[in-house]
Parts: sequence; structure tokens; C-alpha cells
Amino acid sequence: MSTRFGHVNLIVADMVAAVDFYRLLELDVPDPLEWPTGSGALHVEIATDDGCYLALDNHPQARIWNSRFDPDPGQGNAVIGLLVDSRGDVDRLYGRVRGAGHRVGQEPDDAFWGSRYAIVIDPDGNQVGLESPVDDTRAYEPGTR
Repeated sequence: MSTRFGHVNLIVADMVAAVDFYRLLELDVPDPLEWPTGSGALHVEIATDDGCYLALDNHPQARIWNSRFDPDPGQGNAVIGLLVDSRGDVDRLYGRVRGAGHRVGQEPDDAFWGSRYAIVIDPDGNQVGLESPVDDTRAYEPGTR
């Protein structure tokens, strides 16, 4: 038996805002499901090609499966990594998110490992990294630029 990655689950304060944000980043986000019906507890899964997924649950849904859920545990340090097709896509999506009025973090930059990289912030304060494919000809030793 081995442990393997399955999913990232984000607890969101505003499901509509979270869904809209991840759709801005061109992820195929289905409409959230309410379960149990009439409870206001919402859940959505954003699938990936390799069987992993990003799950979004609102506070009522989180309380169903986590009896110790605390909506304000402090600031986390996780970064959700999204891979994009090109260096230009990093800049375009960063600009799109900023233009929609969301907070942003790291501006698009040529990262030392050879990717174009930027960080945007979702409505709940989660950091979302945007990363282009690695171009080894653009890699450099950190601190040399």
C-alpha cells in the first residue's frame, strides 16, 4: 500500500465568489451541489486529467464532515499550483484576475527554475500559483540575477 495525492479541499466563505474566481482561471468548474437538500451546504469538485481534484466546500458543508471546523484558524501557507500552456498565459490570467478586482501576489516573473510564474489570491485568501512549462534555457541560479 502506498500513499498518493488525491485532492486539495478548500473551505470557502462565499461559494459563488470562489466558483467565479476559478472559472476566471479557465478551470472547468461545475455548478456546486447542495447536500443535504435545503441545508445550504455546498460542494463542488474540479477534476483533473490524472484523477486528482480540487474540492470547494462552504462553511455549512465543512461542518458536516469536520466537527471541529473553525472558519478562522489563521493564515495558511498553502499554494495551489495551476499549470498553464504558455508563458503568455501566466501574464494573461494574472491580468484577468487583477482586472476583475481580486487581490494578487507575486507578479509574473521568469522564475529561476525556468518557468514563468505568478501568484493570485482567491476570495478566501488562498494563494494560487500560475506556472508555465519549464524552459531550461531560461533557468538560472537563485541570487545571480
